[in-house]
Amino acid sequence: MNSLIDLTFILLVVFIVTLPTLEQTIKVMLPVGKAQKQDDKKKNFSVTVDSTGKLFLGETPVTMDDLKARLSQAVAEDPEVSVVIRGDVRVGYGDVYEVVKTAKNCNVKHLGLVSKEN
Repeated sequence: MNSLIDLTFILLVVFIVTLPTLEQTIKVMLPVGKAQKQDDKKKNFSVTVDSTGKLFLGETPVTMDDLKARLSQAVAEDPEVSVVIRGDVRVGYGDVYEVVKTAKNCNVKHLGLVSKEN
């Protein structure tokens, strides 16, 4: 019986360690700051701006026009959709601002910026 408990504990530790790497595979250096936790019940779109300025919606590379079309469609389906932006600290302010502006132009009501905690 003890060996099954040990095995269960080991599997739990493995899942806890590997889950964050499965969540986002696009490598970005996030800015450091304190943030509020987000409501996980809402449908979230993750937009990433990597260090070279490339855009990703989830794991998929997109252009700004693709992003606008997909966000407009998502808002039409669910007006309470939320968008979180993961901007690499090395990318220019203007690149992240363009994503924010595009989301606002698509009438996204819930918009957030992702950062690392201190």
